Amino acid sequence: MKRIMYSGTGLLVLLLAFVAFNMSSNVLLPGARLDLTEQKLFTISEGTREILTGLDEPITLYFFFSDRASKDMVILRNYARRVQELLKEYERVADGNLRLQIIDPQPFSEAEDRAAEFGLQDIPLPQSGEKLYFGLAGTNELAQREIIPFFSLEQEGLLEYELSRLINTLSQPDKPQIGLVSGLPMGGGMNPMTGQNSAPWVLLEQISQLFTIQSLENDFDTVPEDIDVLLLVHPKALTESALYAVDQFVLRGGKLLAFIDPMAEADQSQEAMIAMMADGKASDLGPLLQAWGVGYNPEKVVLDGRLGMSVSRGQGQLPARHIGWLEAEKAQFDAEDTVTAPLSLMTIASGGALIPLEGSQTRFLPLISSTSNSMLVDSSRFTELRDPEVLLDIFQPDDQVYHFAARLQGPANTAYPDGFEERTEGLKSADSINVLLVADTDMLTDRMWVQVQDFFGQRVPQPWADNGGFVINALDNLSGSEALISVRSRGDFSRPFTVVERLQRDAERRYRASEQRLQRELAETEQKLAQMQQTQDPAQLTDISPEQQQTIQAFLDQKLEIRKQLRDVRFQLNADIERLGTWLKLINIILVPALLTLGILVWWLVARLRRRSA
Repeated sequence: MKRIMYSGTGLLVLLLAFVAFNMSSNVLLPGARLDLTEQKLFTISEGTREILTGLDEPITLYFFFSDRASKDMVILRNYARRVQELLKEYERVADGNLRLQIIDPQPFSEAEDRAAEFGLQDIPLPQSGEKLYFGLAGTNELAQREIIPFFSLEQEGLLEYELSRLINTLSQPDKPQIGLVSGLPMGGGMNPMTGQNSAPWVLLEQISQLFTIQSLENDFDTVPEDIDVLLLVHPKALTESALYAVDQFVLRGGKLLAFIDPMAEADQSQEAMIAMMADGKASDLGPLLQAWGVGYNPEKVVLDGRLGMSVSRGQGQLPARHIGWLEAEKAQFDAEDTVTAPLSLMTIASGGALIPLEGSQTRFLPLISSTSNSMLVDSSRFTELRDPEVLLDIFQPDDQVYHFAARLQGPANTAYPDGFEERTEGLKSADSINVLLVADTDMLTDRMWVQVQDFFGQRVPQPWADNGGFVINALDNLSGSEALISVRSRGDFSRPFTVVERLQRDAERRYRASEQRLQRELAETEQKLAQMQQTQDPAQLTDISPEQQQTIQAFLDQKLEIRKQLRDVRFQLNADIERLGTWLKLINIILVPALLTLGILVWWLVARLRRRSA
């Protein structure tokens, strides 16, 4: 039997069995997949699966990738392969309601013209002069379009969410309805402080481009049925009847994005000006927060000694550090939530703290948080604050992390268990609610995230922070289906070389000080040499004294020596990494084959000894 297995006939039989197994598995198990990646990068989530299987009408996707133009871009091609494989998996799960076309837009071709017509972003390649396309366009039966202009490597973790969002948008062709209740002058109008008309906030203009806005009064009794997302901004004047309407809206499955504030510095209403107190500029949601498991004190503001902004004091004065106006960066964001994962910088002005209450059945998921170098102070300290550095005098961090924004999900009970006045008995609880809560409203004002320039009579916004992106992401996320909301940020396809990164950080720490010192010495030497050359009359260059020649030559020698030391230092930065690479090559080229050879020899010897003993 053994002789047959090791013979040519046996090998041919094994080959035929292998081919037969592959053919039968393709026929009998066409959808079988095995994802061995650590973060299941090729396994679509249940939320995406629900979106795809729920499609009622066909959607066509056009994946544009410049295959020929990117032949030398290994990392980009690997990412493009992942995008393409994920799209094919989407097509398989959609079961006929998703059609995928893969297009390589060659230069001066109809495909390139079509990519440009869709509005995809092209990247000029300086070496070849060609344009690189790497984007996606989708159309539905109504000829509506949605695009992803370019698949950025930096946003790789949001790949599944962006694909699912595009398909979900095409499957729901009508613009989502946003119900807006605002206690701040987002629409512009007369400014009581300056007596001049002000333009609408940039944020409101951006929201109106993507959504249909319905404005509601502060005393509304019910939220209209066609409202997809209720947006509350500084709802300090909401009546009890309106709060009950919000309570019932959330319990019946409505989505809520609410911005409250212990100190709304943008509140210039007559009520706030008459009060001239911090509580006149505070907003809350009354009993609703308690019912959702959130603690919030409308009289407390978060100070953070690490995130404080540098603000101007006026002309001729040095900037001041304002630890009540904060610049939150990626470390303060939830990297897995699709609302905050793409963000890099957000500003928060005199924001409050959201605290999860123990024993609550509603899940509290922080989105934006402070550092542990923070504390709470009374909002009254901001009413007549002239010099923000006064806050540094009272700053004593309590080592607590406070949350400025959070997502509330899961079961919740009504805040009005006994009903409300003469209303018909409402809902008492819900298995799942979806609320995004933010404890700051000033972050929405133009001055905190965008500069607006007048360009031939047109307002051109130039964002310098991601505050607007945060709001658009939140509305986009909440206005989608429950399935889309459940899609989280995923891991990256390209895995980092953590050992190499650690070696690089250690080397930089060891040698950066030496490099900076040498750079300073080099700059001083070049400056002295330039000064000597400037003071010397060009007509008398031949009359330089031996002492001057010696000084110039000394400077030149010193310059060459410093540059040599600088090269040595920079070489040392990568020496450990190159040493690691050499060891890895030795292991792969010599050690691993040697171990395999040794293992085979040992196995052969053991088998031979057994045959002899037998």
